[in-house]
Amino acid sequence: MPLINFILFDGSHHALEGHTGTPVMNLAKRHGLHGILAECGGVCSCATCHVHIDPEWMGKLPPMDEEEMDMLEFAENVDEYSRLSCQIEITEELDGLVVHVPESQY
Repeated sequence: MPLINFILFDGSHHALEGHTGTPVMNLAKRHGLHGILAECGGVCSCATCHVHIDPEWMGKLPPMDEEEMDMLEFAENVDEYSRLSCQIEITEELDGLVVHVPESQY
């Protein structure tokens, strides 16, 4: 199972094994990580699962679709590394992915 590394705003690090084919958001919610609210349940309609991807991993992610880009307009502290964790499917290629949870969701 791929390992996904979550860095929370408080500096804590959580290395969690995820099942391929499931969203990164689901992994965070299943383990009760603070800061991944996911109020819409992962249907890309709220932006409360906003995260920042470590720059070295951005090229390994599928590109954002228009819906995700539109939803990010509602998130705080958006930058070029912003993604919605509900839109990132765990794959073997993402083993080691580093995800930063922004302060704005605490």
